[in-house]
Amino acid sequence: MVKRTLYFGNPAYLRVENEQLKIELRESGEIRQIPIEDIGYIILDNQQIVITQVAIAKLLENNTALITCDQTHHPVGLMLNLDGNNLQSQKFQAQIDASVPLKKQLWQQTVMSKIQNQASVLENQRISGKALRHLVQQVKSGDAENHEAQAAASYWKQVFPEYLSFRRERHGPPPNNLLNYGYAILRAMVARSLTGSGLLPTLGIHHRNQYNAYCLADDIMEPFRPFVDLIVCRIIRQNGQYLEMTPSMRAELLKIPQMDVLVEGRKSPMMASIQRTTASLARCFEGKAKKIIYPELETNV
Repeated sequence: MVKRTLYFGNPAYLRVENEQLKIELRESGEIRQIPIEDIGYIILDNQQIVITQVAIAKLLENNTALITCDQTHHPVGLMLNLDGNNLQSQKFQAQIDASVPLKKQLWQQTVMSKIQNQASVLENQRISGKALRHLVQQVKSGDAENHEAQAAASYWKQVFPEYLSFRRERHGPPPNNLLNYGYAILRAMVARSLTGSGLLPTLGIHHRNQYNAYCLADDIMEPFRPFVDLIVCRIIRQNGQYLEMTPSMRAELLKIPQMDVLVEGRKSPMMASIQRTTASLARCFEGKAKKIIYPELETNV
């Protein structure tokens, strides 16, 4: 079942009653109810939202990811369930015991998938992806020669032809703001799914930062980033270069969990695809599989 994403951009009071999330919209006085079991993500994007402790606990028990935004509407916090899988300790141990060669092979697969999807984004923009597809074949175990960075240097110079001097920088000018927002949603989705698969989001296969609680999420989200890039490309075509975040742009990015992606020849929602990816990763750590299942970005030209 594809879970719902709830976005709150206005003052609201959230509480629980009879296993339902009860929502009181402060400005209109309207009251709504949604079954907690139907909710996958909640985005809190207003400084006057009040949510009860009981609601937080019930939502986390349901493996709902809670995302909080600052006064500039950018996601800054993520709250996840700590007990998302019945065999959690067993899966934790398999992840901790994973050998260096295994992690290098998994990172190789991840980088190859990311570059392939970046090439597809370019091709959807009617830009040749041949150079990136050539790089894919050169990625070795652990990406020792850092083909990921080589691909990124070429990709970002081409993907937004409207911006001749575009540089991907977190605090850079638009459309970096749209990319940041979309990636934050994607990161939350991957982190939620990792905990649901019984894995530690902190323990990465490549990223290693003692201050980063989501190293594994940052690893596994890499092949999914181009899907966000493609949405941003569409927003640029519809709105031009002057892209201060608007409610309509935010609404477009909030569709990410429901967007269809191709997985092993079949289409499924992004949310379900990520679940398959993290489940396959858990099987790799346990020695039951050798390949992570990643989605393939279609070329529609």
